[in-house]
Amino acid sequence: QVHVVESGGGLVQPGGSLRLSCAASGSILSINAMGWYRQAPGKQRELVASITSAGSTNYADSVKGRFTISRDNAKNTVYLQMNSLKPEDTAVYYCNAQGWRLGVSLFSSWGQGTQVTVSS
Repeated sequence: QVHVVESGGGLVQPGGSLRLSCAASGSILSINAMGWYRQAPGKQRELVASITSAGSTNYADSVKGRFTISRDNAKNTVYLQMNSLKPEDTAVYYCNAQGWRLGVSLFSSWGQGTQVTVSS
C-alpha cells in the first residue's frame, strides 16, 4: 500500500506565499510522476502542476509564473511553492503520486488534501 500525506496549507492574504509539501511512503518501487490538484467549492478537481522523475514539469495556465513545483526523488517528496496568491487560488489541494509498487504493480495514490484559503 502507498500512502500520500500533504502538509503546509493555511490562511494567507492576497499576494502572500505558501509552500505545500507531499510525501509518499509505503511499498514503493519507483515513482514516475507526482502532481498537485485542487478543488474549489462547486468546481471539478483540476491539475495545478505536475513533475516527472526526470524533472519535467507541467503547469495550469492560471498558475504559471506564480507557482513552482519541485521534488526530492530520494525522499519521494514533492513541493509546491505558491507566490502572489489570489483569492481564486482558494481550494483544497490534493497530492497524487503514480508509479510502481514492490511486486511490480502500478499505483496511483491520493492524499487527503490540505486547505488553502486566500483572503484578507
